[in-house]
Amino acid sequence: MSDENGTPEPTAGPRPEPLRFFGTTWVDHTDGYTARRIGVAAGALAAAAVSCLVLRFAYEGLQIAAVGGFVTVLMVVMFAICSALAFSNTWGGFSKRHDPARQASLRGLLMIGFIGSLLAYFLRALVEAPGEKLHREEYETAREQYEKRTKRRSGNPAKKRRRS
Repeated sequence: MSDENGTPEPTAGPRPEPLRFFGTTWVDHTDGYTARRIGVAAGALAAAAVSCLVLRFAYEGLQIAAVGGFVTVLMVVMFAICSALAFSNTWGGFSKRHDPARQASLRGLLMIGFIGSLLAYFLRALVEAPGEKLHREEYETAREQYEKRTKRRSGNPAKKRRRS
């Protein structure tokens, strides 16, 4: 039995959680895992470069509109801070689960700092599938717990000898 990516699934026990762009190929690094990592890294870097170009046009628009130095500096600082916070938040999300309530409150800030998220995705894809470490730890823990539970319940309890 295989999933949509051709990765064999265990017949019993916990199943690996699929990752965006990778499915469950991160478990055993099959079915073009390396090519996918290269593609994700290149795509994230290209998207970040295009995004910087668009922000450059916005900056030039402010210069043409002659809004003043304060507004221009304010915009540059805002994008820099939001990008740094988005990078930190995205990078941290690769090693631990985010609190959904906190993520909802940061949504606007993360949208402004999208370049930081793209760069974090690019850098992580150079090492592993983004989020692979977290998912691997959770999957291995779940497998170990499943193995412990099934070992304890092996055999038919009705056939056990009772001590008198």
